[in-house]
Amino acid sequence: MSEEGLDPVEVGRRLRIARETADVTQAHAAASIDVARTTLVAMEKGQRAVRTAELLPLAKLYATSVNALLRRESVYVDLVPRFRKLPACKEEASDEAVRVLETLVQAEVELENLLGVVRPRNYPPQRPLMPGDVRVQAENDATELRHKLGLGLAPVHDVTSLLELDLGIRVYVRRLDARVSGLFAYDEQVGACMLLNANHRRERRAQSAAHELGHFVSSRQAPEVLYRDGQENSREERYANAFARAFLTPARTVMQRFRDVTQGASRLTRRHVILLAHAFGVSREAMVRRLEELGLTKRGTWDWFEGNGGITNEQAKQVLGDTAAMNPPIDMKSPTTLRLSLLAAEAWRQELLSEGQLARLLRLDRIQLREILDGVEVEGGDADGAPKLPH
Repeated sequence: MSEEGLDPVEVGRRLRIARETADVTQAHAAASIDVARTTLVAMEKGQRAVRTAELLPLAKLYATSVNALLRRESVYVDLVPRFRKLPACKEEASDEAVRVLETLVQAEVELENLLGVVRPRNYPPQRPLMPGDVRVQAENDATELRHKLGLGLAPVHDVTSLLELDLGIRVYVRRLDARVSGLFAYDEQVGACMLLNANHRRERRAQSAAHELGHFVSSRQAPEVLYRDGQENSREERYANAFARAFLTPARTVMQRFRDVTQGASRLTRRHVILLAHAFGVSREAMVRRLEELGLTKRGTWDWFEGNGGITNEQAKQVLGDTAAMNPPIDMKSPTTLRLSLLAAEAWRQELLSEGQLARLLRLDRIQLREILDGVEVEGGDADGAPKLPH
């Protein structure tokens, strides 16, 4: 069956992915439409066309729709089945996060297809792990990528936009279970994808994004779930953590800022830590850990601060003053990133999708969607004299 002009192989691929995402066995699916399992296998391989009478019960069983299965703009990626192969993804929180990521990837690609947009990719070359200390390799790889992006040794204050606009990685920020910090997946069809936890502080999200970037650089074919207090139990994790530190807090710049901030001081104080962490857009703990790693303060310094009252948000406000208000701990003004918001607004402006369709596609309520549409000022159009873009 190919009412929308889809190749039978593509229809079969979509059926397979929908079945695996729904965690339905081939035997169960075959029984639901009264065919042999071998027949279902042939359908999923595109060797036997699926019939109209078979599509509806399969779509219902897979918790999708016939329209979604056949619509040309739709895209089906097997992120959920791929993540399920990871032992850590047996938890309900992880499984739900993976489903959110897959839904958002499919929504963005569908918007791109509707608008005729081709997403540019500026991916760095993959750097597989080499023998030896992976932390040294991570430092070198992070420095190489910084130079490729033209960052030099300057702090990175908006990692999400950098990944999304400069590298072409799909990045999403949504509220997740507190145990999940981020997810990463790579698919040949849709490219690199990340999901970050909007419930975490901005500094922690930056750290999570840089960590997942490390996985993308070193081992992009393997999906990954980053947990809030994950252990460095593999070389891949040690590399990703070291890469994140090196990317966000480059050694030479940290040493220079440390010298400037602590000039004339005999002890590392809370004020020093607060100023340094703010300068690099990282958490106070991440900053101190990096100072320890670079030998700028002795090992155990962060543990000492923790054992002596910590470094509080109130203390940070006292040191930073009004500057602290410019970097709130959690920024949830928009549940979508800039690029996805613009795509959604343009699809609505061109009347390709209604507000209701967009809300369902992006997993938003109507109020959230309206705030997005208002935020990118789509009400005007040609009547306000805005200049047209060349095509």
